[in-house]
Amino acid sequence: MNAAPVVSPLPRLSSPLLTASGFAHGFFTRRGGVSEGPFGSLNTAASVGDDPALVGENVARIETALGLPPGRLYYASQVHGVDVVRASASEPRARVLEQRADAVVSTEAGVGCGVRSADCGTVLVGDRKSGAALAIHAGWRGTALGVVAAGLDALRALVGAGADLVAAIGPHIEVCCFEVGDDVAGELASCSSLGDAAVDRSRARPHVDLRSILEAQLTSAGLAAASVSHVRGCTVCDAGAFFSFRRDGARSGRLMSAIVPRPSR
Repeated sequence: MNAAPVVSPLPRLSSPLLTASGFAHGFFTRRGGVSEGPFGSLNTAASVGDDPALVGENVARIETALGLPPGRLYYASQVHGVDVVRASASEPRARVLEQRADAVVSTEAGVGCGVRSADCGTVLVGDRKSGAALAIHAGWRGTALGVVAAGLDALRALVGAGADLVAAIGPHIEVCCFEVGDDVAGELASCSSLGDAAVDRSRARPHVDLRSILEAQLTSAGLAAASVSHVRGCTVCDAGAFFSFRRDGARSGRLMSAIVPRPSR
């Protein structure tokens, strides 16, 4: 009798702050999946041209890594906006996936909140008091529109007063590679307390520090600086670990960042 194949633990990056607060989570890399070619190997989006069956297996592996039952990692159809969807085990994942939103929130243990990215910022948030969790997709448009504040507002509306929030900002296109036009630089300079300090204008074209903007937005929304952690990595620079639309174009795969609510303490 042949032995069952052994699936190695999925490579992922994590926040010691979220881990210490009891939240299962991960900023998953592109490694450890079954997709092939430009989508090799842990691609989580069929819409880019990958085989849906392979994408399904990749998502299932992420669910296993997070300790979730099958079908309990929820993510929406992202549109670079500010809408937030609430995930519940009472509805199928397909119904959430049909919704156009850029953040997923839940208060239910055993329900994962996920967002997909290929250069955009991702932020995972947990409430140490209630155990609720939130995942935010923060591309430059969503960041400029205020998706971070919208996500935090939705989480606080669910858990009530006294939320004790911790957050982690994951890998994305870092300032070294985030070259933009003057119009985008202006929009991003105006959406946080950093102002133009978030824009490096020492080069031929502006380069934006999205990470610093996201941190400033989190602290402006009431999180203490010590409650915001950074999981670093430039998606453009590290082709071995990350998918990148900026680097590879439309046939880039999509990374998953996810967090699981836990019981209240």
